[in-house]
Amino acid sequence: MAINFLNDIERQPIQMHRRDGWVWRGDPSGHYTAQSNYNLLREETADGIQDSVYHELWKLKVPLKCTIFAWRLLRDRLPTKINLHRRQVEVSDTSCPLCRNAVEDAGHLFFHCRKVTPIWWESSSWVSQSAAFPKDPKMHFLQHDPSMVDGLRAKRWKWWWIVVTWTIWKQRNKLIFSNDFFDSNKVMDDAVFLLWTWLRNLEKDFSMHFNQWSSNISARFM
Repeated sequence: MAINFLNDIERQPIQMHRRDGWVWRGDPSGHYTAQSNYNLLREETADGIQDSVYHELWKLKVPLKCTIFAWRLLRDRLPTKINLHRRQVEVSDTSCPLCRNAVEDAGHLFFHCRKVTPIWWESSSWVSQSAAFPKDPKMHFLQHDPSMVDGLRAKRWKWWWIVVTWTIWKQRNKLIFSNDFFDSNKVMDDAVFLLWTWLRNLEKDFSMHFNQWSSNISARFM
């Protein structure tokens, strides 16, 4: 079946302006090497070890579109510029659209860009956390571990991670596709409001007015 499939596709041109060729997805260069295969196997093993990360994510019961977004981010499957480039999509400029100072990969865009780090530093202060931010999305998510807080506040802390990354992505897309501007203060305000709407709908006894919630938000996580 595999041989028949390969014979069939070899007779069908896919690209009109250049010759078709095989691409190895396990390496950004597109070329297969034993080392890249080994690295790929190690990555899959690491993913197996961190299955609990995805288990925790799917338990959070947030809006499905946000859960799927967070899952794609943790798997590094979002269409960032560098991922599009790796998939051989023509991207004229792979730099971060927020700061223009680095390549736009997930680690930079969501956690290390100078336009978004103030958001994470401020929210980390709510739970007295001062660790450096990992670049890997899974490790960054793990920093929002429920052992830091308990009960409903632990769940809120993980919700907050999804809310912030979701809001960053939405604002980034508005900048690219609608020529909007990126304002970290607006991202923070929108994230705070979005989390409040989730709490109203997802926590049975939550009835706090938004002004009361937002005026002392750090107390809601401690």
